[in-house]
Amino acid sequence: MTDKDGAAKVTELIKGQKVAMLTHVDGTGRLVAQPMATQDVDFGGDVWFIAERNSAKVADLRVNPKVNVAYSGKGTWVSVAGTAEVVDDVDRLREYWDSFTDAWMQGGPENPNNILIHVVADTAEYWDTPGGAVTQVANFVKAKATGSRIEGDNEVVDL
Repeated sequence: MTDKDGAAKVTELIKGQKVAMLTHVDGTGRLVAQPMATQDVDFGGDVWFIAERNSAKVADLRVNPKVNVAYSGKGTWVSVAGTAEVVDDVDRLREYWDSFTDAWMQGGPENPNNILIHVVADTAEYWDTPGGAVTQVANFVKAKATGSRIEGDNEVVDL
């Protein structure tokens, strides 16, 4: 698989997920993971989130921007390692803002406390099992009966 193909696969798998776990280092040096709603994924695995400027998470990211973003669902798992940057872009906020965002954030995109977190992806690893739930159960039963591994794709992609 080429890096271009791998980047396309990572993007495709992330687009199927709404919520990610964003892991960063807090002010005491501990790893902290928080759920974040993915607003967009660029070709190549870069992801965008909306956050509050005055949050501890944003303060932590300004000090140590190295992050991991993890997705999980329906036989698909993606782990993206990268660097977070805090972005002020009201036009992009307006583009991403929806009723889901409105339920969690106050004041709309014009609120100066609402900002974007852009994760520039360095690498990603994904695990993807083929088919729906029935196929996954069949693969599990087959693996247990034959002593083989569950069929699926696992790749590390440089982005």
